[in-house]
Amino acid sequence: MVTSDQRRRQLARDKYARQQQRRADARRRSKRRNIAIAGSLAVLLAAGGAVYGSMKLFGDDAKTSEAKVETGEPKMSIDAGAAYAMVLKTNEGDVTVAMDAKKTPRTVNSFKSLADKGYFDGTKCHRLTTSGIFVLQCGDPEGTGTGGPGYTIPDENLDGLGKPAADGSVTYKAGTVAMANTGQPGTGGSQFFLVYKDSKLPPQYTPFGTMDAAGLAAVQKVGAAGVAGGQGDGAPKKPVTLEKVTVSEK
Repeated sequence: MVTSDQRRRQLARDKYARQQQRRADARRRSKRRNIAIAGSLAVLLAAGGAVYGSMKLFGDDAKTSEAKVETGEPKMSIDAGAAYAMVLKTNEGDVTVAMDAKKTPRTVNSFKSLADKGYFDGTKCHRLTTSGIFVLQCGDPEGTGTGGPGYTIPDENLDGLGKPAADGSVTYKAGTVAMANTGQPGTGGSQFFLVYKDSKLPPQYTPFGTMDAAGLAAVQKVGAAGVAGGQGDGAPKKPVTLEKVTVSEK
């Protein structure tokens, strides 16, 4: 006869097995997505696309950190008519981001929910790009570019940067803060990028905020230090850690 303790242990083992399988499936999806993105960007370049085609700004909603995985997009709890600010306290200085809650309510709501839980605290900005586009990418608790909260949010405000040019790009101006994604619609998670110099990109990354002058200057210093190993894209030579992230109503 199976006791209640044995039954509970079996249920726990079954749950763990399902979690492991979901993570393995998510990693496989991530690899397939990245391959597909690389292929589509190669087509853009072959067709005479802009320089942005050589760089991909993707993040994945899969992750292996059990402590920070979420169960789904958080319920709307912000006031979309109010002004919000996100403060990134980093080892290289504070970056204050004025968030556009009116145009990007679900993005701002997601960031506030994650920040309130300490999701970003102690995480590294894993990627710096200094060639073609000029961004510092953060928000992955794994620090590898493959992590996310376990859910995705829809794209918002994609027409907020104006009409695309003939090459299909729009200018993400210095100071812009936008969502990273897999290159497919509605795949934003927790990863975002800070634009420290005007960058041309396709209008598929939700622009949801603007850095203050001091924050932009701090990110520009990181950009000026370059990428570890001297490449144009990779881990920043000057490591950046998000020590504390808060989102609050102004």
